[in-house]
Amino acid sequence: MRELAYREALNEALAEEMERDENVFLIGEEVAEYNGAYKVSKGLLERFGARRVIDTPIAEAGFAGISIGAAFTGLRPVVEMMTFNFAILALDMVANHAAKARYMSAGQLSCPIVIRGAGGAGGSLGAQHSQSLEAQYVHIPGLKVMMPSTPHDAKGMLKTAIRDPDPVIFIESEVLYGMKGEVPEEEYLIPMGKGDIKRAGKDVTLISWSRTVHTCLEASAKLAEEGIEAEVLDLRTIRPIDKDLIRESVKKTNRAVVVEEGWPWASVGASVAEFVARDLFDWLDAPVGRVHQRDIPMPYAFNLEPLSLPSVEKIVEAARAACYRK
Repeated sequence: MRELAYREALNEALAEEMERDENVFLIGEEVAEYNGAYKVSKGLLERFGARRVIDTPIAEAGFAGISIGAAFTGLRPVVEMMTFNFAILALDMVANHAAKARYMSAGQLSCPIVIRGAGGAGGSLGAQHSQSLEAQYVHIPGLKVMMPSTPHDAKGMLKTAIRDPDPVIFIESEVLYGMKGEVPEEEYLIPMGKGDIKRAGKDVTLISWSRTVHTCLEASAKLAEEGIEAEVLDLRTIRPIDKDLIRESVKKTNRAVVVEEGWPWASVGASVAEFVARDLFDWLDAPVGRVHQRDIPMPYAFNLEPLSLPSVEKIVEAARAACYRK
């Protein structure tokens, strides 16, 4: 094992897959000359050339559409969105073309494309640059959605996404790029739709993904001080979700709290909570708890942004409510 930053793990995954398969190419704003807005593509232009590392104008719908067309011909584009706040501009291309190609062609046409980039809050970036928009993509049949929380997961999941025959939305938390963690030197893949237990526990299951996994881990340490052993479950893939892992954990703990950075209504967390409440009702000793961003646009001020987001204190309070409910 060696320690890599989250961005370095993603870079390594891209380089290995481009080396392995000449059909893989990277395209997006500033990915070539500037090495990517978050330096994920550092060194790839020099290694693979301008034919496979392609800078684009600021035109999300345009370069997403070009890449989807390339995927229809058998190439494997990796599209970098500078931020998923801007990816909304390409939603028509993604939802109406990439996602529906296999279904509308009766399985004759596939679209092996990865659309990846930064998402979520980034620290006083304003309401238009601090949105967790994964629910838009999870809602669409034909798309797969992955959100890694560690460098180890980021590398293994991106390699899996690039090899997948269908369109994959791959959202990286903006605040995790500099985080370091252990990454194996040998090649490995993390299967699509497989979650992971980041901390074992017996009293309550904290279900999360991406950045909020780390908030849950901090909360679980606080809860342990008062005798509550929380299990932290990282979904990793949020479409499809690992229902079996959730089921095993909730059967053990009999309580669940779903934690997400997104807004509460029609969200990923709402669907996960509905699954637990409906399918695992017989094992629950308390209602399913939820912790999420406040139902408002993200405040710009440094002192207000944390009040809008899930926090250790909010998670601890929700876990206590589940555990002490009679």
